[in-house]
Amino acid sequence: MKIAIGADHAGFLLKEKIKESLLQKGYNLKDYGTDNVTACDYPDFALAVAQAVAQGEAERGILVCGSGIGMAIAANKVPHIRAGVGGDEQTVQLGRLHNNCNVLCLGARTTPEELSEKLVNLWLETPFEGGRHQTRLDKIAGIEEKMPGKAK
Repeated sequence: MKIAIGADHAGFLLKEKIKESLLQKGYNLKDYGTDNVTACDYPDFALAVAQAVAQGEAERGILVCGSGIGMAIAANKVPHIRAGVGGDEQTVQLGRLHNNCNVLCLGARTTPEELSEKLVNLWLETPFEGGRHQTRLDKIAGIEEKMPGKAK
């Protein structure tokens, strides 16, 4: 599986730990930055990772900022992205099972490193259930199609 990963300055160190763990497990990663702890703007990295997933360059994306919330807000502006903040196991698992969440957003300031790595693994291993949940995702896609100014 190819994974796009990115972080702002607040998420940089956790991103590096997650990246190291995933590379050891044999995942194919593309790092969209940042590459240090110098202050930067999270929407830039959210956009790059979300576009990679939406365009099929990566199957899934992982974003890390201080809380995960800013990254999720920005990533969800890209059509076909279903980014969710993962702060606990149940939320991460349900995000995959029911929402086919294709971008996981983590908060470096709110989620301990050990838990973050556990959440990433759970998210990668949990399948989408489909069925009635696909009907709901189709409705979300319909909303995207109706939005003014949508990219063609």
